Amino acid sequence: MRKAQKSGWVNTSYMKQLIKDTAFLGTLLWLIGYIASLVLFVSPYAVIMGWILLAVFTPVTIVIAYWWFRKREQLPLQYFAGIGVVWVLIAVVLDYLFIVLLFQATYYGVDVFVYYALTFLIPVGVGLYLNRCRAEPVKKLV
Repeated sequence: MRKAQKSGWVNTSYMKQLIKDTAFLGTLLWLIGYIASLVLFVSPYAVIMGWILLAVFTPVTIVIAYWWFRKREQLPLQYFAGIGVVWVLIAVVLDYLFIVLLFQATYYGVDVFVYYALTFLIPVGVGLYLNRCRAEPVKKLV
């Protein structure tokens, strides 16, 4: 295995992984939901598609995030919070570019704000869960 190269004070392998965790995975998850929304947009369920997408893709996103981070070393909660912030920024920017501007959509209902909240909370929740599972059990005083 190649040793991580250091560029100044930044570990390049750490930065590559951070970019994969934030930009790559965040964009991929957004794209999956976007494609599904385009399919639902032409269906009779277009009026409630936001809630359908939340119900279907919240568990899917949790499973993907768990699978993505499960074999990694224990990461601090701040790392997962940072991922959540970047995922929300990606979602807001791409929603604006590819929904609001492209389709002149003006709807920002409760489902959209719940989606943004879950986009932040899912990586944080997965991180909390993984960190608790990896923590050493408390030793009994005998």
